[in-house]
Amino acid sequence: MRIAVIGAGSWGTAMACLCARTAETALWVRRAELAERIRKTSTNPDYLPGVPIPKMVTPTADLEAALTDAEVVVMAVPSHGFREILERAVPHLPAGRPILSLTKGIERDTLLRMTEVIRDVVANADPDRVGVLTGPNLAIEVAQGQPTAAVVAVRDPETATRLQRLLIGPTFRVYTNPDVVGCESAGALKNVMAIAAGMAHGLGYGDNSMAALVTRALAELTRLGVAMGGNPLTFAGLAGMGDLIATCFSEKSRNRMVGVELGKGRPLATIVGEMKMVAEGVKTTAAVLALADRYEIEMPIATMVGAVVNDGRLPAELVEGLMMREAKAELHGIG
Repeated sequence: MRIAVIGAGSWGTAMACLCARTAETALWVRRAELAERIRKTSTNPDYLPGVPIPKMVTPTADLEAALTDAEVVVMAVPSHGFREILERAVPHLPAGRPILSLTKGIERDTLLRMTEVIRDVVANADPDRVGVLTGPNLAIEVAQGQPTAAVVAVRDPETATRLQRLLIGPTFRVYTNPDVVGCESAGALKNVMAIAAGMAHGLGYGDNSMAALVTRALAELTRLGVAMGGNPLTFAGLAGMGDLIATCFSEKSRNRMVGVELGKGRPLATIVGEMKMVAEGVKTTAAVLALADRYEIEMPIATMVGAVVNDGRLPAELVEGLMMREAKAELHGIG
């Protein structure tokens, strides 16, 4: 089998290393000079320093070469560049082959999830074989071989099982789920909530505050995800609660880190300007709030994040308004 991983950020590189355990893997790198450095050093010094890359991974800046004869295509491109890279890839994509997205974001202008972008751009894609891999998967820990689990969501059972067998290993346990909408929306929505969790930490709040925030964040993303067509049970699993916990509490989480610095009062432009990698939640917030308006879903935590990220408000100014909203019943955790 030959696999093409498109995108050599931290998660794309970690995924290429996973795939290389069972298949020849091409890793498409946007910058030719980085592809050459990976080839010479067998590491990705820009995005996953110190992690050895197996010889079965072939880095290349040639998109056609990466995709030639690929039996599975894995897209690991940030949401804001996903469509552009996919459009460049279309002439070289084998018809009907499985396409798996690793990207946890919403396209800002169209409000499409990445699997929807794939179906929109790739005319010969089989919609039942387009899916997403998600879960509590911080790239560096996966690459280091720390035990974790993920879920691959594809509608076609045979394809789901094939991808599961391809990716599963002693330290990376993979489950299947036909709920592409729920798994994918959970992965995108939790990034916004991770910024909120980071803000709480940056403001100096303790464990009670964090537990309450993350629990209510899960309720918010579940409400919107179900309205979008997801299965409620999905949000209690790896794609929902699992990913939310990892992203909200880990110091390795880019979205949480952005929130921490915002909570300390630093300007967003300065924070983002210092980052090598993309914090998807920053760009996703506006899209999430637009989806909430579309489906008439109340999302007070996401609204607070939007006021900080998009309107320049200070987190400390918004806490009282969040806490003093009209009192309600919990409604079994998703009210």
